Amino acid sequence: MTESASALALTLGVLWPWAALALGLVVGSFANVCIHRLPLRQSVVTPRSRCPACGAPIRALDNVPLLSYALLRGRCRSCRAPISARYPAVEALNGLIYLAIAAAWGVTPRAVLAMAFATALLVLALVDLEHHILPDRVTLPGIALGLVGSFLSGPPHGPRPLGALAAAAGGYAAFALVAEAYLTTRGIEGLGQGDWKMAAMLGAFLGWERLLLTVFVATLSGTLVGLGLMAAKGRGLRHALPLGTFLGVAGLFVLLWGDPVVAWYKGVLRG
Repeated sequence: MTESASALALTLGVLWPWAALALGLVVGSFANVCIHRLPLRQSVVTPRSRCPACGAPIRALDNVPLLSYALLRGRCRSCRAPISARYPAVEALNGLIYLAIAAAWGVTPRAVLAMAFATALLVLALVDLEHHILPDRVTLPGIALGLVGSFLSGPPHGPRPLGALAAAAGGYAAFALVAEAYLTTRGIEGLGQGDWKMAAMLGAFLGWERLLLTVFVATLSGTLVGLGLMAAKGRGLRHALPLGTFLGVAGLFVLLWGDPVVAWYKGVLRG
């Protein structure tokens, strides 16, 4: 490698995480649009962003991630209606996730795909939390993107193509079988088809080992939250909890920190 090429690589290595952070903040702003509009079956492209209270178009200068919210003190410029703190929270969280991915995986195509995957999980988690739906407009392209991404890089950052396909199909089939069994034994729907498709998306990106870890973390956290709600508010076991929210949070955890957990578990089995 020439001296100039080495200098360029070093510069990219230093700048890449901060460029990813900035990109994550911008994409986080778009994620907020998706979270608001997808449940309403509206376009996420047009029209331009508007205040939910008064309908006034949001100017470009008032749409700068984090900064605009701070300068406007969390209120619409036109009507002074309060703006939900969720907006800057999503922008900041998405930016930090992009920063973590860039720092861990470097300047690679797989890192860019992982960023898209992380934003999709964030959108799905928050939409399911509020509306109890998992839009096909996120899960189906997510499955396709995960399968395409498996051709760009295999282990350690993701499965090989056949593994991604098998994990996607297996995740979908397993969730479908659980849903059918729950419906047969309890007479009510336990898992919607959106959950099946989200499991397929997780499998396509993460592979079967990380998918199993994701489901375990999601199930454990959902159980703990459910028990906490029962204790605090007296809610019964039949109260519906948004599984997609727990899958999304667990998927983000596994994406960023799942490899050491999987390696530790394999070591326990071998030992």
